[in-house]
Amino acid sequence: MDLNTTLVPMIDLSRKEDGSSDNAAFARDVAEGLSRKQKHLSSRYFYDGKGSQLFQQIMDMPEYYLTRAEFEVLNDNKTAMAEHFAKDGFFHMIDLGAGDALKTKILLRELTRQQSSFDYVPVDISGDAMQQLNDSLQAEMPDVNVQAVVGEYFKALEWLQENKSERKVVLFLGSNIGNFEINEAIDFLTTIRSYLSPGDKLFMGIDLRKDPDVILKAYDDAAGITAEFNLNLLSRINRELGADFSLENFRHYAMYNPLEGVMRSFLISLKEQEVAIRDTGRTFHFDAWEAIHTENSHKYSLDQISELGKTCGFEIETVFYDNRKQFADVLFSLR
Repeated sequence: MDLNTTLVPMIDLSRKEDGSSDNAAFARDVAEGLSRKQKHLSSRYFYDGKGSQLFQQIMDMPEYYLTRAEFEVLNDNKTAMAEHFAKDGFFHMIDLGAGDALKTKILLRELTRQQSSFDYVPVDISGDAMQQLNDSLQAEMPDVNVQAVVGEYFKALEWLQENKSERKVVLFLGSNIGNFEINEAIDFLTTIRSYLSPGDKLFMGIDLRKDPDVILKAYDDAAGITAEFNLNLLSRINRELGADFSLENFRHYAMYNPLEGVMRSFLISLKEQEVAIRDTGRTFHFDAWEAIHTENSHKYSLDQISELGKTCGFEIETVFYDNRKQFADVLFSLR
């Protein structure tokens, strides 16, 4: 069947009830993170305009296998994926952290080719990204019904639960689940599960354990783009919060622990120094060689994926791999 083209206004759930601004939240998070005994800055703040451009470059690096591997998974298995999604009739395809939806468009085209009955609900905190995605989908796939939602994931899922009662397939592509510590991943997936009903599914991208050298090079490339990407976080704090970080006084450092299966990234202070951040009203001290932890990326085995799903109320329905089994897109059903 052909889906009727409908350009629906975006649902904006991003406004804060207390009137606080994103900049104020950014300042609070930075102050809290740099006040810890082990300093920390959240990877969620990597993606300003410059950071997003740098990440696009990272995805094109020869060392960065993750994006290519997932594109291969999706392209090679799109027919089976679409059939799994659509076999029980109409569904809402909810895309958490949709961004430009380049990967999701592979599925959208296949679902359209199979004349599946569905609509597409991209969710992202960026209103600009959702407007651009709305525009591109209207031009590229006008037969797809799109209802973009701007806001945090859980607020969006709550709205969807209240306003879209039909069956749901929730997408969480990329290896974003790897950025959570294990207890955080359990909390995140358990909360997603709480907004779903029998018949709903979760489709999640997961980076698999592999040669440690392959993983390390993906996060510490020879051209130094990943280092620039991490250091850009300090530039953003300078620009948006009025800080005086000297980037030449910090360096990017990456390490992979094969026992834990965790890739960790840091910014290392090369000297003892003080950094003032205007919007926090504070100055922060750094010892020489003190580290700021910026990112974790957990890598999973299939047994760990299965156990994580069971803990959160899901069971594996099927697993799709790339040819080298470096990456998996896993379809979960509710237990």
